[in-house]
Amino acid sequence: MDVQERLDKLPNGRLAGRDVDPLGYDADFIRSYIKPALWLYQHYFRVEVSGAEKIPSGPVMLVGNHSGQLPIDGLMIAVAVLLEAAEPRFVRSMADRWLSNVPLVSSLFSRTGQLEGTPDNCRALLERDEAVLVFPEGVRGICKPFRERYRLQRFGHGFMRVAASVGVPVVPVSVVGAEEQYVSLANLERVAQLLGLPALPVMPQLLLPFGALPLPTRYRICFGEPLRFSNSGDEHTTAVHVARVREVIAAQLRADLGRRRSAFL
Repeated sequence: MDVQERLDKLPNGRLAGRDVDPLGYDADFIRSYIKPALWLYQHYFRVEVSGAEKIPSGPVMLVGNHSGQLPIDGLMIAVAVLLEAAEPRFVRSMADRWLSNVPLVSSLFSRTGQLEGTPDNCRALLERDEAVLVFPEGVRGICKPFRERYRLQRFGHGFMRVAASVGVPVVPVSVVGAEEQYVSLANLERVAQLLGLPALPVMPQLLLPFGALPLPTRYRICFGEPLRFSNSGDEHTTAVHVARVREVIAAQLRADLGRRRSAFL
């Protein structure tokens, strides 16, 4: 099945019209950005995918590690689900609240189907049978310095409360390769707070010609077995469930890191 066939097979005739859905998704805009996204996926990051056939139909929450200073990992996961899953899905991501206040960026995220990462937004998407991507590490993960690469940061619990209450499967997703696309030596947290930013990484490569471009690292994305959790309403049980998802992702990271020869091969 080629890319166009997969686009045509998206649920509910998605991408078949020009309408914007109630949550901001603009089908016609997706057509304009899918080609550069595919090029990055196939030729720049040369993404290798395993386990995509495990992604179930119906509402599902994809939970992944987050890294790389820019959310390119989320884009590559979305393309992987579109191209590699048994049933083509269009992923809706939960974005950091700070992005909703950034001109142009907030509009771009909305038009490509991404929403501010609130429990209500997440629940609304799942109730529409969407595939929702969540990064429980948030800014802690994406902006960590290079010396802490592939060390999972603390996971928030909000995703688990929603997944358990709605009763949807949780698919652990691990991404190897994004950690090395930008090399950050430190995060100037206090300066970032003064500037109203979530983080301010120190990246020497920005001083080089074309240094703003991510390095062409090789991505490896692994989708784990779907997990289901009961809604006990107890915070201790929620923490145990979150720890289980985190442990699965950590194990997948270790396995893929052990198989690769370098960040670029």
